[in-house]
Amino acid sequence: MRLAERMSRLGTETAFEVLARAGQLEAQGRDIIHLEIGQPDFQTPDYIIEAAYQAMKDGFTGYGPSAGLPQARERYARYLNDTRGTDYDASEIVITPGAKPILFFAILALVDEGDEVICPNPGFPIYESVTEFVGATAVAAPLREEREFRLDPAELASLVTDRTRLIILNSPHNPTGSMLALEDLEAIARIAMENEIMVLSDEPYSKMVYDGEFHSIAEVDGMKDLTILLEGFSKTYAMTGWRLGYAAMRADLAEQIAKLQTNSNSCTASFTQMAGIAAYDGPQDESEAMMAAFKERRDVMVAGLNELPGVSCLSPAGAFYVFPNVTGTGIDSRELASRCLEEAGVAVLSGTAFGAYGDGYLRLSSANSIENIEAAIERIGALLEG
Repeated sequence: MRLAERMSRLGTETAFEVLARAGQLEAQGRDIIHLEIGQPDFQTPDYIIEAAYQAMKDGFTGYGPSAGLPQARERYARYLNDTRGTDYDASEIVITPGAKPILFFAILALVDEGDEVICPNPGFPIYESVTEFVGATAVAAPLREEREFRLDPAELASLVTDRTRLIILNSPHNPTGSMLALEDLEAIARIAMENEIMVLSDEPYSKMVYDGEFHSIAEVDGMKDLTILLEGFSKTYAMTGWRLGYAAMRADLAEQIAKLQTNSNSCTASFTQMAGIAAYDGPQDESEAMMAAFKERRDVMVAGLNELPGVSCLSPAGAFYVFPNVTGTGIDSRELASRCLEEAGVAVLSGTAFGAYGDGYLRLSSANSIENIEAAIERIGALLEG
């Protein structure tokens, strides 16, 4: 079969490949501890499930507007205004089946062949994948351990050219767990405003913060019209399979993003949008308990990793990942990730799954029980000492 040339430029998520390999080993009777996939190991709160069921009974089962239900757009805008201090209204919200479509749609809408998109590296691999897919160049903005994996605004400024069309930010960050400080965002905002560059700020871990205070670049004066603020429900409310995300942006761009939705997904399932309203309106105790559990797990995982020979690990400020430096083991990070799975029965990812600047690191997800995390650390320790 002859495929379009652009398909050769489309990447993937290594986490799903490792998950599949782990599944094969489990089918052979192996005991595998899963630290590779970024998915909460909690169930969606019952009140959200019940709201979706009630919405289906109430008739929210047909097509809806491509940009989203008016009442959902209004409620999601209000959530952002309450948590970011912004002033979005419903016309500036587009709701999509998951957050990823916004990444795809924003790049399709703003970036031409030959343009450049500045992406954090290491970073979520879909940023680079979609950029290359449309024929543009993904320019790596290095995240370095000596800056606690926070983007360096001075280095970012040096990467800007007359072909730069988009800067992508992710805070709290996948895979490193770093979080941009307000002064970082203010400096990045000056670069964006001086060069009139749009910023896509990917913020699905905004409630998963353990140290410091979360800030969005959309809060910075003058940045609202230059920002696409991406949020979702997957992480905060354990709703990964519901496929519900949204973004806030200037109204004229929202119309174009909605047009792309019309041409692809048509719309987001109406009953899931109503469940999203319920998520925001309902009790937050279960979500807060999840966040507290992830913080406890982070502490256990970081402490355990720092006891392993040749391993050092910063304590991430947010998200549910840790990103240990494994160069001291003398083992290539790709080889070590493979051996952790094949020999130790612990599924992890090499930092290279997130870009060239991830070389020498592993990514481990703390979305597992403390008992399993401790067992995984013990297994990796035995591998390194063996």
